[in-house]
Order: sequence, then structure tokens, then C-alpha cells
Amino acid sequence: MQTTLLKLTKYFITISLFVFILGAKHAEFKEGKAFFHGYPIQKPVIKIGIGVNLSDMKISSSSGMKIYEINSHYRLLAEDIDEVYIKGSKEKLTEKYVIQVAQTKKRKKADNIAKEIGSKIKNRVFVTSHTGNEISGTFLVKVGDFLTRGDALNFMKTLHQIGITDTWILREEITEEESKPLWIFVKSELKSLNGKTDLYFIPSHYRSYLTFNGRDYRGIFVLRSTRKGMYLINVLNIEDYLKGVVPSELSPYTFSELEAHKAQAVAARTYAIGRLGMNKDLGFDFGDTPKTQFYQGMNAEHSLSNKAVDLTKGEVARYRGRLIDALYTSTCGGMTENIENIFGGPSLPYLQSTECTYEKQNEFLLKSRKMMRPIQVNGGDISPDIAGLISLKVISSETNPDYYKQDASFDEAVSWIKNALVFLGKKNENFSPEVTSLNFVTLARLIIDAFKWHNRVENLMLESERDYIMKDFNGLEGESRNYLAYLIQEGIFLSPEAMGDLDEILTRGELAFYLGKVVQNYRHISHQGIFKMLNQDRIELEGGEEKKQFVLSPDLFLLRNNGGNYTFASHVYLLGGDKVRIIENDGQIQLLEVIYPPHTNILDRSSSFHRWKVRVSREALEKRINRYYPIGKLIDIIPQRRGASKRAVEILITGTETRAIVRGLRIRRVLNLKETLFVIDREYDGEGNITHFIFCGRGLGHGVGLCQVGAFGMAQAGAVYKEILKKYYKGIKIKKIY
Repeated sequence: MQTTLLKLTKYFITISLFVFILGAKHAEFKEGKAFFHGYPIQKPVIKIGIGVNLSDMKISSSSGMKIYEINSHYRLLAEDIDEVYIKGSKEKLTEKYVIQVAQTKKRKKADNIAKEIGSKIKNRVFVTSHTGNEISGTFLVKVGDFLTRGDALNFMKTLHQIGITDTWILREEITEEESKPLWIFVKSELKSLNGKTDLYFIPSHYRSYLTFNGRDYRGIFVLRSTRKGMYLINVLNIEDYLKGVVPSELSPYTFSELEAHKAQAVAARTYAIGRLGMNKDLGFDFGDTPKTQFYQGMNAEHSLSNKAVDLTKGEVARYRGRLIDALYTSTCGGMTENIENIFGGPSLPYLQSTECTYEKQNEFLLKSRKMMRPIQVNGGDISPDIAGLISLKVISSETNPDYYKQDASFDEAVSWIKNALVFLGKKNENFSPEVTSLNFVTLARLIIDAFKWHNRVENLMLESERDYIMKDFNGLEGESRNYLAYLIQEGIFLSPEAMGDLDEILTRGELAFYLGKVVQNYRHISHQGIFKMLNQDRIELEGGEEKKQFVLSPDLFLLRNNGGNYTFASHVYLLGGDKVRIIENDGQIQLLEVIYPPHTNILDRSSSFHRWKVRVSREALEKRINRYYPIGKLIDIIPQRRGASKRAVEILITGTETRAIVRGLRIRRVLNLKETLFVIDREYDGEGNITHFIFCGRGLGHGVGLCQVGAFGMAQAGAVYKEILKKYYKGIKIKKIY
């Protein structure tokens, strides 16, 4: 009797812990741990759906796991298992379509709209609450049901006739009742489980992790069998969850600023806590896709983002005491938008349009007296290469272009090659060639002898390759033929077609050009970094996670690089975050090249989506639009209203069958664009018909809230994470809640 009582007590305690871990509402966040058979999960706990509508899967563990079956009873299925296979059957699913005709924050207003529309049409009109990922708490008015999308599109014509044009087709699943088994293959035994069974996968050690679909996860797994298939849920501490979210949302490799990652951590934590229980009917809080927050488990973790999460532990953003709806977007394109213009619903004071600039950002001026005009060799300007070799003291310090147009002497070639050997740290005391004229053949011999490339020539080039390369130079034989062929193959010399006469005397410019290629064959002579600040003759650059100061030479070269077009400059303006390339020699920067983004002070200027252009044919766009609205042949697309950021927040699409008004975020979905901050150009045929639409735009995402690349730019300019958050979320306070 006593043994039975102990078993019942143990069973009751274990089930209670399951309920606490998986079903408790996180109203308060207190320190402590939740335990399951000795496995601790630090509170607060979050539940993430990492697999939905599954039919089969494999789960493994780094150092063994226990598997529990929970339904009307509780039992341990296996322990110290490395991997397990599960197979189940989804229910037979069919689909239906409905048409959304209105949305409102008040239920009574939604009911009135439904009643009014219902009096004008014969189809069913009903109201549901909105459980979307972006904004919740609204009520949707829908018309339906329709068996196919085509039926819904046809009925939209009826709605247009009674003046209802702001419509949207929604697909909904229907599950037919049908009992299916759940199978588990464990320890070479296939077991059939009850279709209503939940399985718990518990690592054998609290430092172990579980693996699903090639990704590793902290915490435990729960597998729920439902009518729509199996759902796999990752249960873990919310801080551990954020370590898999922050680097997934903001790459630490591309955007390596700690303060930006701290801002992202606070935003992601606020967003997550505010949405706990969003999918409670499915047993988890929300999914792992970018529709909510992008979560990739332990595989995404990085020391920088982990540090950001740890340093902001428990911190959230609040407005007037309540958690904010911490929306964020990738690249805002220069200005964020008011939330009501993108997602509809009410205006929120903290999610209003703000310019993506940093008011405290310093602009630094750097000057130089050293200039160089273009030097043409082989149809290209090699003055940047010449400046680099001058900076390294490989060639003469002369900057006059006429100097490099003159023939080079053999002695000059030998002297410059010896300088290159010194720079590269190479010794060749036997390099004392006999004086002769300087052409391609003799320069090839000088290079091979000076840098001791004889083994390269002998072992890294096939005879057939040599004959193929030198087929137009039949009069050249022996070592000279081999040397020349190797340097052409290595990319030091030009192709045989471009070289021309092998006996022609080389100019100083040509000599410098080819010698520069030899030096680059060994190492990159320049280094790239991110400009941070300038203090008199010292400049601070960041490379990776390391910041370093350099002394500027009083006689340095300044170059501007605008998309690969180089110009020397007497002065340049620098902002924190600008990319630069430097050549350092004798402990000083001898050359500084500014790699300019588009001429702007906008913080997200480093993003590849800062500006973009999309050209699409009228037919392709027409086909896409007709998936949403039955417009017939596309006639034109005209923006009707723009928001505070100049985003198109309402557009008119006209077709031969009907017209459609599209608003907010739907514009981006219907037109398949990166953002809604765009203008439209058109191309016409000879008869004046539109053939193509050209969308010139800025940004990536929905454009509301924190601009992630802007946060990075702000951090590069010296801002701390609280400044960043208060920049994009107006009037908030950062508060630690656990």
C-alpha cells in the first residue's frame, strides 16, 4: 500500500511539473529553476514550435536522452538513447477559402459591418479574432466559404459591385476526423503509441543538447500528436532561446557591433515575452520562422550575440509601464513608418516614423597634400597601384605621370625588384643579373631569378599548357619561353594577344604594374577596416571585434573609391562606420582609401538593400496580382497615398475586369517587392502600351520599429544600445524584469 502511494505521489508531482513547464502563464518572472527528473530549465521558460505538421522525424542527443510517454498514464519508454525515429500520419487535409472584407479593433463594430454586408449578399458573413503574428487584438470580418481560390476571386466581383474593394483572400485548412497511430523506433524495436500521446525527450545531462533536422537545441523537446500531424516543441529558458534568435536576426559576421546586438537582444526579448501563449491551443508560444522571430537553435549562436544577451539579461522595453510591441525591420531605407500605415489598427506613440540618422554623429575631415593624376597602362588607370608601391617604398616616390610614360632602364628594374624583396622579407644575395635591354623576355627572367620561382615553372605548368599559351611566339625557345609562359599563366603578365611585341622596351609604368602583381602574388598589401574616429594624427579602425589605432603619415595618399572608380583627393569626410582600406609601412598609414557608400548620412547605408531596382514585365506582374484580385488584364498601378516616410501605403491597381485598392503590408506581398518605399517607372511599346514596370526603391522588410542595419550604423557611430532603442521606439523606458 505504501509503495503504491509513493508511486502515485511521484506520478502526481511529475505531471504537475509538466503542467508548470508547458502550461503555466508567465505573468511574473522570478529567479529559479524548473526541474524534470533532475534536468533543470532556468525560468522564465518559453516554448517554440520548431516542427509543425510533421509525419516522421529523427531526434538525437549529444550524450543520451530519456523518453517519456504522457497520455492517460505516464511511463518511461527508454533512457540513455542516442537517437530515435518517430513516424506518424497526418490527418487527411482539405482546404477552403474565405474573403476578408474588413478589420477593426472593436467586436461590436465588426458585428455591425458583418450584419450590413450580410443584408446585401447571400453568402455567409462572420467575425473572427485576429491571431496573426505582427499585430493581434483585432477582429476580422470574413465572407465564405469557397472551395477554391477561383471561386473566391469570382465572388470578389460581387463584393466590388456593392462598393467593397478592400478585400483579401485567406486560405484555411479543414481537418477531417480520423484516428491514426504514432510509431516510435527505439532500441531496434518498433512501438505503436496512442494517437493522443505526447512524448518528452529529456537530455541525460543538463549540459547535453538535442538535435532535430541537423540543428542542435538547448532544453528539452515535447512531441504532440494532433489531428494536423505532429508538432515538435522546444522548451527552454528564454535567455537561451534569445541566443539562437539574435544572431539569426542580425548576423554577427556582417554586423559585428556589440551595442547593436544588445539593442536587438532587448527588442527580441520584449517581442517574445509579449507574445507568450500566442499559439497556446497548439501547446507552444510561437514558431521559429521570421514570421515571428527567426530561431535557429545553438547552431546560430556566436560569442558576440551571446555576450549581448547576457549583458542585457531580463531587460525589456516598456511604454507607460506596458511591454511595447517591439517590431523591427531589416533595412528601413532612411526612415521608418507609422505602424498604422503598414499594419492597420490604431496608432502607437512609440512606433511612429523616425529618420534613420544619428544626431550626435561626428563628421571627420582628413586632409592630404599628396596628389597623383591618372597613369594609363594597357588602357587602364594604374595610379592607385603606383601609389601603393610608392607607399611601400618599392619604387621611386615620383608622382608625375610623364615619368611613368618614359622607358624604364634595366638598372631601375633590378633596383625596384630588390626593394620588393626587402619588403616581402626575402633574401637573394646571388641576384646580380647582367645588364641588358628591358623587355618582356628579360623582365620575365629577372622575376623568376629574383624570387626563385624556378621550381614553380618546372612543376606547376604542364608542357601542353606552355605550348598552348605560347603558340603565337614560335621564335622563342628554352627557358625564356618557359618563364614567359608561366608568368602569363599566373596572371602576372597579360595574355599573349595583349602583349604584342616581346622586344619592345617597357615603360616605368608597365614595370611598376607587373612588379605590383608579383608583390600581390605573395600577400595583400592593404588591409580593410571600419573607421571609428580621428584624433589629430591618429585614426582608429575596427577589424572584426578588434579596434586599433594607427598613426597617419604627414605625407599620405588619400583616395576615394566610388564603386571601383578611383580618384585622388586633397581631403575626405569620414563618418563612423565608413569602410576604408589602408596601406601601412614604417609604423604609419601611407595610403588611405575611403570606400564610399551612396553619398548619404543615413545609418543603414551599408545595407545592400539601401537602394534597389526591380524590373518586371506587365504579364508577369499581372499573373501575380490575379492570384489575389480578379483584375483581368493589368492596365496600371498608381500610388494613391504615401505615409510619413514616403512609403506607398495605398495603391490603386486597375485592370480590364475591375480595380483593386491595396493598403499597407499587402502592397509588398501582392507586388512581390522588398519594401513599400518605392516609385514606379514604366516602359512602353510602339503603340503606347505598358510592357514593363520598374520599381526603384529603398529598404527591406516592413519598415516599422527598430531598423536593424540602422542600429548597426548607429553603434558604429558610437551610440550605446539604450540610445539605439530610444531612437526607434519613441518615449520608451528600458526596465529589468528579472
